[in-house]
Amino acid sequence: MADAFPAFTPVTLLTGFLGSGKTTLLRRLLTDPALSNAAVLINEFGEAGLDHHLLERIDENMVLLQSGCLCCTVRGELADAIRDLHSKRERGIVPPFDRIVIESTGLADPFPVLSTLKADPVLRHHFRSSGVIATVDTVNAGRQLAAYREPMRQVAVADLLVLTKADIAEAGQVARVTAMIRQINPDAPIVLGSDDVVSLMEDMTTGRAEAMQSPGGFYCDDPGPVLASEHSGGIRSFVLVSEGTVDWTAFGIWLTMLLNRHGDRILRVKGILNIEGEDFPVAIHGVQHLVHTPVHMQSWPGGDRCSRIVFIVDGIAPEVIKRSFDAFNGLGVAKVAPKRVEELQP
Repeated sequence: MADAFPAFTPVTLLTGFLGSGKTTLLRRLLTDPALSNAAVLINEFGEAGLDHHLLERIDENMVLLQSGCLCCTVRGELADAIRDLHSKRERGIVPPFDRIVIESTGLADPFPVLSTLKADPVLRHHFRSSGVIATVDTVNAGRQLAAYREPMRQVAVADLLVLTKADIAEAGQVARVTAMIRQINPDAPIVLGSDDVVSLMEDMTTGRAEAMQSPGGFYCDDPGPVLASEHSGGIRSFVLVSEGTVDWTAFGIWLTMLLNRHGDRILRVKGILNIEGEDFPVAIHGVQHLVHTPVHMQSWPGGDRCSRIVFIVDGIAPEVIKRSFDAFNGLGVAKVAPKRVEELQP
């Protein structure tokens, strides 16, 4: 049994605001043979609308689906639910699933789910995050992003954005919503709900970073028009650019201290660094207090070798981050790209 599942089981978070089509997307994903060995964690079976797929009930919280997937409800702490799944897999009580998909509630902040995998001493030795998928309601995105902070935070931390209900949206609405969410998340791939989402999940799981990059690499060349929102004025996307090399030790200390103090308000940080002594860039990626393992890239995505770090922040001025970076890097050459500093405000 031990050879039937990976040493580190990938965990994908499916998030999105109320009514944005998470469950509809999940139902379609579960029909794909690539997910036949997946375990799915949802809040309640009834909410997920999966009853017609049920095949066998294992216990009061677990059922097998016709697709082969294992489906569980989360009625307590998420860590408890995942540990229970892991224990039953080890003992052969449930099928040897090779990934977990978590469907969060529409009002959930993605960060607590991601932090669970890092903070729990058992889970961090057996599971790893393989990305966040966020659904965006094409019909209602404008109103929701203007009125609520939750969908903005969900969009900000997403590694893949899925536009739902595009088939019933007005002409031009997909383009308008795409421009809108590009202001919040400059470089996550944006696809339609009818596209091959499973293949993109595979790209995130196997770490094929080049398949998930934006055309500009790890940064956005043009963030597009400014959003109009009464409640979202503190959320900004901007790019920090440094023309010199970066000392890796100093950068690591700076980023650790920055996230330790402001992690709740730094929704996402992602970029490429020209590290002193390295021929090719190093890619970094963090969500709030969490920082993923750096990736050594095989080539430079653009014509120059500037370090570029994209920040998505909530209530922090770009110049504050720039000054602290300059102080730690010791060169004073970092600059905030002027065309990429846009506050999301009416």
